[in-house]
Amino acid sequence: MSAHKKIDWFPYMLLVPASLITLIIVAWPLAETIRLSFTDASMSPETQYVGFENYQKMFSRRFPEVIARTFYWMMLSVTFKIVVGIIGAVLLNAAVPGRTLARLLIMPPWIVPIAVGVFIWGWMYNGQFGMISGLGQRLGLLAGPFEFLAYRNSAFMSTIITDVWIGTPLVTIYLLAAMQGVPRDLYEAAWTDGASRMYRFRRITLPLIMPSIATMSLLSAIWTFNSFDIIWILTEGGPRNATTTMIIDTYKTAISRFRYGEGSARAVMIVIFLALFSGFYFLMIQKLSKRGDIK
Repeated sequence: MSAHKKIDWFPYMLLVPASLITLIIVAWPLAETIRLSFTDASMSPETQYVGFENYQKMFSRRFPEVIARTFYWMMLSVTFKIVVGIIGAVLLNAAVPGRTLARLLIMPPWIVPIAVGVFIWGWMYNGQFGMISGLGQRLGLLAGPFEFLAYRNSAFMSTIITDVWIGTPLVTIYLLAAMQGVPRDLYEAAWTDGASRMYRFRRITLPLIMPSIATMSLLSAIWTFNSFDIIWILTEGGPRNATTTMIIDTYKTAISRFRYGEGSARAVMIVIFLALFSGFYFLMIQKLSKRGDIK
């Protein structure tokens, strides 16, 4: 054998088509977005370089409020998803009749196209014909028809409820799989010692599925932060910008107002935030891997 090992280029050649596609559909649009963020690009054919002016305008106006609202919307939605997902996983993991059917029925919110599900929720929120308003009046909770999407607070919470309804099935199934990976011997030993169900859940189940909870929380945060269709179909960011998140604000600026330069600057900020989320996620996975919590 020679001292220098011959390089086999065949595996690298197989990666060339995928690398080219990635450059075309990901790297090039991202680079073009960054370039446009430093210009005054609009419907006008003439474009001038303006430096960091778009970023200065962005933070000198109401964009910091939009950032805060985005994080608030994301944190509430992710918290509800995790809490409801844990409860649902515990119920689906219980040894009760019809458990398999219940696991199948939990998936429709995830399987149904998002647009279809959101349109249904929009009708349910309708004050005149919606089921929620009608049920509230029958129970005496509402004095009359109530338009949930017409007021700032109710519209904000309505979009969160819809997002939770769509995202909870995936969280539930993911955590259910984690619970089924917990060794049964631990439960049997705790049951023999007289431990209650709540004690077993608090001392055995919850600590062992905590890596899965952390992983799903971060992934759900990234998806929720980048959510567009739910808010746009229900409220288009209204009323009075009550549901305008960073994604909605970027769309309105770049597409509705034709300010491509300012919209690109907002898009770059979204990429930065998502990159920070992703970096934190990979650091957490690496840390958990070193501890042996995940393989």
